[in-house]
Amino acid sequence: MSAPQADGYGQFPDQPQDQQPGAPPVDAGAGAAPKKKKRGYAAGAFDVATGANAGVSGQVQGGAPPAPQYGGYPQADMQQQQQQQPQQAAGGYQYGQTYGAPQPATPQQGYGGYPAPDQAAQVGAQGVAGITQGVAGMNMGAQQPAAMPMAQARQAALNQLYPSDLLSQPFNVAEVDLAPPPINLPPNSSVTRSETANCPPKYIRSTLNAVPTTNSLLKKSKLPLSLIIQPYGSLHDDEDNVPVVQDQVISRCRRCRTYINPYVTFMDHGHRWRCNMCNLTNDVPQAFDWDSAAQKTVDRWQRPELNHAVVEFVAPQEYMVRPPQPLVYLFLFDVSYAAISSGLLATSARTILDSLNRIPNADRRTRIGFMAVDSSLHYFSIPKDEDQNAETNMLVVSDLEEPFLPVPHDLLVPLSESRQSVEKFLQKLPEMFQNNQSNGSCMGPALRAGHKLISSLGGKIVVLTASLPNVGAGKLEMREDKKVLGTSKEGALLQTGNSFYKSFAVECSKNQVSVDMFLFSSQYQDVASLSNLPRYTGGQTWFYPGWHASRPEDALKFASEFSDYLSAEIGLEAVLRVRATTGLRMNTFYGNFFNRSSDLCSFPAFPRDQCYVVEVAIDENLTKNVVCFQAAILHTTCNGERRIRVMTVALPTTTNLSDVYASADQCAITTYFTHKAVERVLSSGLDAARDALQAKVTELLQTFRKELAGGSMGGGLQFPANLRGLPILFLGLMKNVGLRKSAQIPTDIRSAALCLLSTLPVPLLMRYIYPRLYSLHDMPDTAGVTDGETGQIVLPPPQNLTSERLAPHGLYLIDDGQTQFLWVGRDAVPQLVADVFGVEDRTNIHVGKCRVPELDGDFNERHHGTSPKTAQTRASALPSGWVFCERRLCTGAGHHESSGALQHESSFELEQRILSFEFFWYFNS
Repeated sequence: MSAPQADGYGQFPDQPQDQQPGAPPVDAGAGAAPKKKKRGYAAGAFDVATGANAGVSGQVQGGAPPAPQYGGYPQADMQQQQQQQPQQAAGGYQYGQTYGAPQPATPQQGYGGYPAPDQAAQVGAQGVAGITQGVAGMNMGAQQPAAMPMAQARQAALNQLYPSDLLSQPFNVAEVDLAPPPINLPPNSSVTRSETANCPPKYIRSTLNAVPTTNSLLKKSKLPLSLIIQPYGSLHDDEDNVPVVQDQVISRCRRCRTYINPYVTFMDHGHRWRCNMCNLTNDVPQAFDWDSAAQKTVDRWQRPELNHAVVEFVAPQEYMVRPPQPLVYLFLFDVSYAAISSGLLATSARTILDSLNRIPNADRRTRIGFMAVDSSLHYFSIPKDEDQNAETNMLVVSDLEEPFLPVPHDLLVPLSESRQSVEKFLQKLPEMFQNNQSNGSCMGPALRAGHKLISSLGGKIVVLTASLPNVGAGKLEMREDKKVLGTSKEGALLQTGNSFYKSFAVECSKNQVSVDMFLFSSQYQDVASLSNLPRYTGGQTWFYPGWHASRPEDALKFASEFSDYLSAEIGLEAVLRVRATTGLRMNTFYGNFFNRSSDLCSFPAFPRDQCYVVEVAIDENLTKNVVCFQAAILHTTCNGERRIRVMTVALPTTTNLSDVYASADQCAITTYFTHKAVERVLSSGLDAARDALQAKVTELLQTFRKELAGGSMGGGLQFPANLRGLPILFLGLMKNVGLRKSAQIPTDIRSAALCLLSTLPVPLLMRYIYPRLYSLHDMPDTAGVTDGETGQIVLPPPQNLTSERLAPHGLYLIDDGQTQFLWVGRDAVPQLVADVFGVEDRTNIHVGKCRVPELDGDFNERHHGTSPKTAQTRASALPSGWVFCERRLCTGAGHHESSGALQHESSFELEQRILSFEFFWYFNS
């Protein structure tokens, strides 16, 4: 029997249409006359977004994808999510009106796809018929939120609980990008009417946007109460629009030290304010309503700290133990044979040379120094530019037991005063060691020497190494044993192999020294041990397995990321403290820092591309309708200014379990359990971490069925619409390279993945856990080109990670935020292959790391527009360094063969997949 023949550019008339159950049929004729000629590369290609890669939500042909939906509920206008109810100043002190004037509350709006409770009846059959049927069969009885008596109503109606049937309403990947459930505060909760009075989720996300009033209710829900904190929204200040209070008038509670914020209460005609955390009454500073520069009174209600939940204060003298330190970079170059032969030294030196203008130096105090490491220590004495005849001298120290500084000065020089000398040195550095044959690496002694060099000031030690430390203090052994991989003994390989790195990291933290590791070895390098330095000093581990400068994609990827790293405006000698309303306590902290005390986190350098998780405990019953959390970061900017960034978030309280589930944030919950899983891996092993995740999601499903579904499963597998993606995210986490059960994952790659899981901000973490799959061969005409209104490149609609989405004639882009894969189907159309790769036959495509050629043609241009767009998205979500991602071409054989990129989906029912954890997708990084 002959194979079916392609029609046109590979259009198979008998190809089945993969359409979302319940979605409206796609009109094949709608928008069928685009302005620009379009190639049809696959089945249904003339009907955009139909066929095997139709959007789950039934997108209309030729148009932009519809707004993401939760369980069939239409997504509200994002501008409405920013609207706040008009609010009256607490205590009767109201701006623009007389004291105590009544203020009517506005009708509650729907947020983020969740209709307001009084609008629930209006949703009707507008795409929620399946949920309505599911709710009817759940026998919720008196526990149904809609049946609550009016006498128990709060001052503000909270989010409505909408159960969703996971079987009849499959998960859509677009739901991961939805805004978290809205924070519905009572009217007049804040002292001003500002729309920015509550902290946006960009900076702080709570796992629960309605806090249980008792610890017993929190335990009953089986949900965590924690905060996901990312103090900065971008790598540079000009991209992070946060108001700065310059007058150094800082009002704080005398007892709990909370900073004044939009949720305090003014009393005594505005002369005093009551703390919203501990209820203590404090005096308002006399200068609070006075502009010292203009020598006139100012309107109190225009002050940033009363209108913005995120604000930055310029700190006065009492917040400084010493004058603000300058920005210091000390580069430790590995100059062993492995680093020279791979091109690491030459690429690193060239990247630093090209990035000197990007290093923050507005105050002209930035200092820079260099050391080289093999079996000895190499110092470089760099002269000032005014001494034009002086040359950079290399000083070699062979004493590794007690390394010393060979000269008292010129080892750490101001960049502004020695710029030309630094440029000449970086140009000559690769030539100095081009014939080096040493295989030794005394990285431990080099770190001690570098610490001694900059400890008086503090700063960054940047390590660039391609070798396993094998000489002196911190010497590491080859520990990896392939027979142990995939067994219960594998967890021991993820522990540090030498206590030197933990103890030295603590010493660095005390002296405000941070360490960043850039690791490049093609052999075992013991990432598990070396990553302890960044973990306890507020740094980051960057890992490039099998890196070689001869491959342009490797060199460009590292150069781009390293240059962006050098340009970031990091904070220095920073501390973080989180305060909360009386009755709440910060229990556990997760992230890269050193816990100086039970509630104080220390950061020698504060990066902008990491997030931190704080677990909150309920010690006392909460009696307030609103509780508040406040995170404060005291730090020194790159420009030598001492500042305090304050972020305040207010959350309503509840006594009902249904409100707790309706307000849960699935992305924040996943982030919390990701950090818990990493902690469990390092303490108890991989099996314990996977088992804990499996037990937790099963426990949540059972708790919801028992407590809110009346114990009946007749309506299918029920879960709240706002948590519908949680089981799939947990599955993705368990299949991530950091946690996956496999005997084929090297220890270094697994350790590097664990570092990413414990530091990535929420948007990047979600992509790393559940990668994005884009269909490129039949993407809409608007994809890959710039949108005229927003100025952004439009991406194709993302697809769920199931093999049923893969057509054998297709071309797909898989992006996990770190690596990009191109999957080419077995029956790829020759014209498609020619347009994208410039070859006539699929078998001629280079498989492995490569760069897709830039060719003439509309489709190739749109493809190149699509791939960088994922990088632009990452840049806005942080970090922006991952722009040049390696791409691997996987030539698959349809659904059942995919060369390791994707595995065929299990045929089990969704309920079986969730409860028994049969993984229905496989991502091989």
